[in-house]
Amino acid sequence: MFGIPFLTAGTGVQPGGPAGFLGTIVPFLLIIVIFYFFLIRPQNKKQKETEKMLNALKKGDKVITIGGIHGTVSSVKEKTVIVKVDENTKLEFNRTAISSVELSDEEKAKLAEAEAAKKAEKAAKKAKKSDAAAETVAKTEDSEK
Repeated sequence: MFGIPFLTAGTGVQPGGPAGFLGTIVPFLLIIVIFYFFLIRPQNKKQKETEKMLNALKKGDKVITIGGIHGTVSSVKEKTVIVKVDENTKLEFNRTAISSVELSDEEKAKLAEAEAAKKAEKAAKKAKKSDAAAETVAKTEDSEK
């Protein structure tokens, strides 16, 4: 406390002035914004996706629990799900204990088709761009002659 007034006495700058307030508050605001975009927002998105997945559970879905148990949903209740693990074994779990739903072979095929269509579309766009570039080069060569 003794050194601070002594160091600022000759400069004419008062501690706690407008520049001091902005210099103090701006780093805190930046930290809050960084936390929001890198931690809070992605976590909220993931939570909404999980909630959507749990609400869409239906009989016949292949699921994996948070404990690592694989099984097929045999019935769905309001807050619980009965999972058939083996031919004679059925276990009842809270909906929140389901970590993921495995895709069926049909859904995997649909996703593969969609991905292949996207790749083909990108390749077509790339080919179109390269054709346009080659055409431009040809025009400039013709105009130089």
